[in-house]
Amino acid sequence: MMPVDEAIERIFRKLPVLGSESVPLGRAHNRVLAKPLVATHSQPPFDASAMDGYAVRAAEVVPGRPLKLAGTSQAGARFVGMMEHGQCVRIFTGAPLPIGADAVIMQEEATAKGNQISFAKTPLPGQSVRKQGFDFQRGAQLLPAGVALTPAMLNLAASANHPALTVNRRPRIAVLATGDELVPPGSALGPDQIIASNTYGLIPLLAPFTEAIVDLGIVPDDKQRLEAALLGAFDQGIDMLVTTGGASVGERDYVQEVLRDLGVELDFWKLRMRPGKPLMFGTRGKTLVFGLPGNPVSALVTATVVLKPALRAMTGHIDPFWPRIGVPTLAGLPPNGPRRHYMRANLSRNEIGFLQVNPIFETDSSHSTSLALADALIVVPEESPGVPPGEIVDVIPLNWG
Repeated sequence: MMPVDEAIERIFRKLPVLGSESVPLGRAHNRVLAKPLVATHSQPPFDASAMDGYAVRAAEVVPGRPLKLAGTSQAGARFVGMMEHGQCVRIFTGAPLPIGADAVIMQEEATAKGNQISFAKTPLPGQSVRKQGFDFQRGAQLLPAGVALTPAMLNLAASANHPALTVNRRPRIAVLATGDELVPPGSALGPDQIIASNTYGLIPLLAPFTEAIVDLGIVPDDKQRLEAALLGAFDQGIDMLVTTGGASVGERDYVQEVLRDLGVELDFWKLRMRPGKPLMFGTRGKTLVFGLPGNPVSALVTATVVLKPALRAMTGHIDPFWPRIGVPTLAGLPPNGPRRHYMRANLSRNEIGFLQVNPIFETDSSHSTSLALADALIVVPEESPGVPPGEIVDVIPLNWG
């Protein structure tokens, strides 16, 4: 059995380069920047008022001595010309500061009598003024390559006058379930049948990192039908194939044999982890091939631990292994054996708001209810002597993206 870290390293060495593409700003949410975002202009592009009030020369403001109102400056319609000595200009938030003004006094600190405006106190130069380039300067790098674009980042890109962004391409994936015993949800169960559930967990787990996912459905344990389905997937030019079930070495576990017949070069097929030991990995040209266990808990855990980081790396994320955190465990953990244990758990907050994790001691890989109720995995190292309550443990949150 291969150690998990070594397996992930070998997978990363074989990740294909997918290149980049330009997408409109409106379709760039959650896409990963392929190159840094650079400002095409300064923001704001002029000295602007930070509030509604009056633009003044700070040195001319004497409490109680009025200035003459010369006009108005508002967003989209600036005050034209220069503000003369002894004058002030009514100004609104975001409007250009008139030539000759160097401060803004909020309207609550002004008294107007016709066109005579007096003020309660003298402002400092620059008061309530957003200087040109206060937010960013033309040519400045605003975002690095490798970030997944959030709504706030898209807001920034729009402010920097980018109608489209260069992002990393995403892979196309095919998912296939195998097994004579499998039937789709809603079926009337026969005496030897079980409901096929893996696809319904894997597709939403992997979809945020893909361009498209093709569901190839359920294929029985028949070599010819399995070969036809897999060959059809390869013919579609997919970047990754994910199978579930049939990856072991039983008499009717044909996946490994058929993949070899179709030219897949297998790298490994057992990992030193639980749940999820029978995980297979190989390549066919530039296509990555993963054979996950048929057990639903094992399939989802291995996909979380192995496939998700691989997809994040393929799509250029700065940190392929995000999210991982260190938090104290509420209960002690027993000693562990030679396989790294990804233990189901729940995150919570203590009385002062700090995160903590509570392990779920159900370890049977057929107990899918415990995984459905978990929101984290505790990473228990190989040959761990045990962990006392309160000690910091390595945790993978399951619902953080």
